[in-house]
Amino acid sequence: MLKEFRTFIARGNVLDLAVGVIIGAAFGTITKSLTDDIIMPVVGWVFGGFDFSSYFVRLGPIPATYTGSPSNYAALKAAGVPLFGFGQFITVVINFLILAFIVFLLVRTVNKVLAAAEREKAEGTAEPAADPADVVLLREIRDELKKRNEAA
Repeated sequence: MLKEFRTFIARGNVLDLAVGVIIGAAFGTITKSLTDDIIMPVVGWVFGGFDFSSYFVRLGPIPATYTGSPSNYAALKAAGVPLFGFGQFITVVINFLILAFIVFLLVRTVNKVLAAAEREKAEGTAEPAADPADVVLLREIRDELKKRNEAA
């Protein structure tokens, strides 16, 4: 069983998938930072301080020991207050759309590069075009005349 497992793990597809998952997680972190630290502040500035993460509905009471702001989503969530964080959900959806668009651009670029490489390969290995039929016929006539002249 261990030998089978080692063979399974040693396959290229499994290792490629593992690398893809690790890089994807790191890329997700970059996208989250892009959205939270760059895009959302600009959107908030354009719309006059509009911050999606501050939009939520409190579903339960605030604990008596809580000393933070009642409008601070992160602090309320950390205090264990049940919240309906639709603003945070909007931010996550925007993160996903940005990530999906970036992946789309990457796949599109890779496909273009691969298509160009295939075209170059096809052009480089293409067989020379066959001579037209009249040229072939004229060559045969020439060769036949040479044979007759040599025989005479």
